[in-house]
Amino acid sequence: MDFRSRSLSSAARNLAALTALAAAGALVLEVLSSALSQPGDDLPHILWSHARYFTILTNVMVCLTFAGIVLAKRAPPPAWMAGLTLWITVTALVYHLLLSQTLTSMAQWADIGLHSVTPVLVVGWWLIFAPKYGLRPGHALLWLLWPLIYIGYALLRGHFDGRYPYFFIDPMQVGWDGVTIWSAIMGLGMFVGGLVFVGLGRAIRR
Repeated sequence: MDFRSRSLSSAARNLAALTALAAAGALVLEVLSSALSQPGDDLPHILWSHARYFTILTNVMVCLTFAGIVLAKRAPPPAWMAGLTLWITVTALVYHLLLSQTLTSMAQWADIGLHSVTPVLVVGWWLIFAPKYGLRPGHALLWLLWPLIYIGYALLRGHFDGRYPYFFIDPMQVGWDGVTIWSAIMGLGMFVGGLVFVGLGRAIRR
């Protein structure tokens, strides 16, 4: 990832640091919550189990990207930053619309961090500080690559261990026709969302 594209103000770096810490903190809380609720599982098993979720993997991307911003004091390329913002936004929307559940204690705080706090911070940073030059409709197609890779990965894991992370990509629950339909719906929604981000980027281009 090329971080040489643009230098940043101290305010941008400070918010990036807060975003990286929020994502890291939520991820740590999620792991600790699982460790407490499943005391028989060791850390590698817990980490591998969590690595099946789009939410977790995308929050890891957020954490690493924003930590890189802080260290390099420069913004990533506009296409990467807009794509990452789109992915974490979709993570939040899908969770709150389809997957939300009542949790307690540490799990609740991890849930809020992963699905609410981190997405809001990322969107705020993108709107205020991210460079937005060069965004075009073709990027909306390019940004589908990560979800497509993830779906293939989740289905492959599920085939071998029988566990699917979400009902809409679980052929045991919705059938393969359902998986195809849900994947198409999600892909279309993300593509439209990508076009919205391109339009926003052009409207408020820095």
